Amino acid sequence: MSDKEKSLDELSKDLDVRRAKALGMGGPEKLEKRKKRGVMNARERMDYLLDDGSFIETGLLGQSSVYAADKERTPADGKICGFGKIEGRDISVSVNDFTVKGSSTSATNSKKVGHIRKYGSDRGMPVVFVGESTGARLPDAMGSKGMGALLGNDITQFQRMRDTPWCAAALGFSFGSSCWLACCSDFAVMRKGSTMAVSSPRLISMAIHAEVDLEELGGWRLHADTTGLVDMVVDTDEEALDAIRKFLSYMPAHNMEAPPDIEVSKGSGKGIKDIGKIIPEKRSQVYDVRKVIDALVDKDSCFEMKKRFGKAVVTTLARLGGKVVGVIANNPLHRGGALDTDACEKCVDFQVMCDSFNIPIIKLVDTPGFIIGVEAERKRAPGRIMNFMNSTCLLTVPTLTVILRKSYGRAYVAMGGGRHSDDLVAWPSAEVSFMDPRFATQIVHGVTNGDDGYDEALDQIQQDIEPWDMASIYAVQDIIQPEETRDYLIRMLDVYQLRKTNGVGEHLMRTWPTSY
Repeated sequence: MSDKEKSLDELSKDLDVRRAKALGMGGPEKLEKRKKRGVMNARERMDYLLDDGSFIETGLLGQSSVYAADKERTPADGKICGFGKIEGRDISVSVNDFTVKGSSTSATNSKKVGHIRKYGSDRGMPVVFVGESTGARLPDAMGSKGMGALLGNDITQFQRMRDTPWCAAALGFSFGSSCWLACCSDFAVMRKGSTMAVSSPRLISMAIHAEVDLEELGGWRLHADTTGLVDMVVDTDEEALDAIRKFLSYMPAHNMEAPPDIEVSKGSGKGIKDIGKIIPEKRSQVYDVRKVIDALVDKDSCFEMKKRFGKAVVTTLARLGGKVVGVIANNPLHRGGALDTDACEKCVDFQVMCDSFNIPIIKLVDTPGFIIGVEAERKRAPGRIMNFMNSTCLLTVPTLTVILRKSYGRAYVAMGGGRHSDDLVAWPSAEVSFMDPRFATQIVHGVTNGDDGYDEALDQIQQDIEPWDMASIYAVQDIIQPEETRDYLIRMLDVYQLRKTNGVGEHLMRTWPTSY
């Protein structure tokens, strides 16, 4: 019987059957295998991520459109797409279903993902991609017809204009689109045991005629420590999805509104009275700047990004007086806080994100400068340093800088020195100069440690680097006591807020590459 001859009741029953099949994903056997491994399936991930009952699906009845035999074997075509809410705010979301052809990319499911991506960005909703995939679907993409049908038909597929925040999770095998979208996102989280790479080990092994180790190819350590392509590493699916929810709590829904304010958490500011004791009296002694950050910001509000990458600097979202801020702080615990190319990339990435989504920036400075030498040059230090400088110059959100201790050389500028911040203050312990006073003593006076007159020459140089002379010519707006810093910053956030545009910046870096 054709559909035209069926009654409405029969057609309704037919719809229910089709829906049930699509909701069954890859079938009970595949779902049970995942359950035994303790791995969530795609719809469980969707349910966990979103507010209860908020998901509305688009493309549930989508199937493979290339091979007739695949239609019945591709429920929802391996990607679950739609709209839902997180903490009451609408989002666009796509969760890959690995039980259906490894959630490989096809002509049909590309349209689904493109739909939620487009309308999320156009209508002011954050976009979330939960990835686990094998890459392009073969043999669908083979030959000129396959390439013409599958690739290159959507010019905006990987275009980032930062209209809305994008988040991605790499859970399990994340090849092809799952990797691409993670690299395009503002926040990418990876579960330990997952692999994120351009292509699968099998294909790479065939191409290079050698076995490929999964961890070496694209494991979490590689991306957390070396590439910096993921912002956070977690142990479970649940932790990854919780991280996405938390990240979005700091973000505006879109770039034309300010981030959400909340009440100041209880106990905030209690540690500020002892903040000056965190920094050792001996200028060469190291400390963990995270302790300074924790004392300054609202209690339990830090959300650190790229913790294992570019360790000479800490980048964290936080709240100060209930307002969202981005904190960039040199960390002397690693290489004395000297900035290498990884640290420069990390700072640029964070500054671009904050400026694009109207998040004021707090900079805490204690750095002897940029790392120099042959290895630094080989890692393109001049280019990375200039990128850092350029992004600092292009900031349009309120930027407040506090010099805690060392601020030497060009790093003084990149970290907000001079007029590269709306407000620049220093602690009495601050020391500012073109270079380390020990080197300056050798260059200026021609004496080295142990020579006659060295100690006297060093003392003179060190007097010149103290902050009082800067304050006398208004090169810093003020010198403040460490324990005054929290209240000062909260007040200055109010003073320098973008009143004329309701907290919205100019977004001069909205097209800056997300991975470079």
